[in-house]
Amino acid sequence: MNSTFTELDATRPLTELTTALNSLCDEAESDRHATTLVLRLTAPAAPSEPAAWPGEVTVSSVNRWERALRRLEKLDATTVVLAQGACAGPAVELLLAADVGIGVRGLTLTLPVNDGHFWPGMALYRLVRRLGAHRTRRLLLWDGGIPLARALELGLIDRGAETAEEAEATARTLTSHLADRETALRRQLITEAETTEYDEALGVHLAACDRELRRMRTAGRAA
Repeated sequence: MNSTFTELDATRPLTELTTALNSLCDEAESDRHATTLVLRLTAPAAPSEPAAWPGEVTVSSVNRWERALRRLEKLDATTVVLAQGACAGPAVELLLAADVGIGVRGLTLTLPVNDGHFWPGMALYRLVRRLGAHRTRRLLLWDGGIPLARALELGLIDRGAETAEEAEATARTLTSHLADRETALRRQLITEAETTEYDEALGVHLAACDRELRRMRTAGRAA
């Protein structure tokens, strides 16, 4: 098992965050033995007026950020995000792109907003894919930060923890269960199931079943 814990300052400007995220993806992609990537998000301890996201940038900068998030989504390594404090804008986008999100008590999530308007980036797309159109529309009307309990109820966060230490312990337990490259294959099958017709998907699933049966036979002979 090769799990990497790394810190990412989610309060940095868009261009800096994009560079940092691409560097993390470079490292994960170059490490053939990497199985899990755990990101600790740095955010303010208490809610305040969130900075506009992504601020005054060009659409090409937004495109580079979206591509970096997509790289994170498609990594072979399973991605886990630890979030605490007041997470807004990019922190929420990172949570939506990760496989697992763990929130610490006191966490609040503020959806990406720019000049008082919900940011129409791919976070909106991911919210609809995760929650459905109706629940996403209701979220757009939410006034203020989303507390941990509500985020868990909605499925924006997968696990809760009382302290940062407990969150890290939970992440280590999860990574021990997810430390298998077969996890990436199953994640791909889940993602494709949303848009692929049954007959088209059948062959891919049968190939995955055949691979698993061969793995089990090999393991049985080695036992």
